[in-house]
Amino acid sequence: MSHALILNLGIRNFSSLALKLFWVVLFSIPIAALLIFYILQVNFLTEEIYFLQSYEKKVNQLSGENETLKVNFSKLNSLTRIENYLSNQSFEKVSGVKYIRILESSVAASR
Repeated sequence: MSHALILNLGIRNFSSLALKLFWVVLFSIPIAALLIFYILQVNFLTEEIYFLQSYEKKVNQLSGENETLKVNFSKLNSLTRIENYLSNQSFEKVSGVKYIRILESSVAASR
């Protein structure tokens, strides 16, 4: 009878230990899966933020280059237009400057 009691207590302790182990494994698997999922999500979010910042830097750089190109284009375009306008008009090159003398007795000088 003593052997049966010891064997019965051993089985009861073993089943209690197996049941505890079962519950620990049952709860640790979803927790581990959620932890892995969290780590992957944080990694993905960090990667997206890094790419977003690099794209913003690139956009700012390209915007600056675009402004420089606009200014250069407007300078070149305005000079080309002025040269074309002047070449189409019948202007003559100035050879000398002559001033008109206005006497004080004239109407224009009385102002």
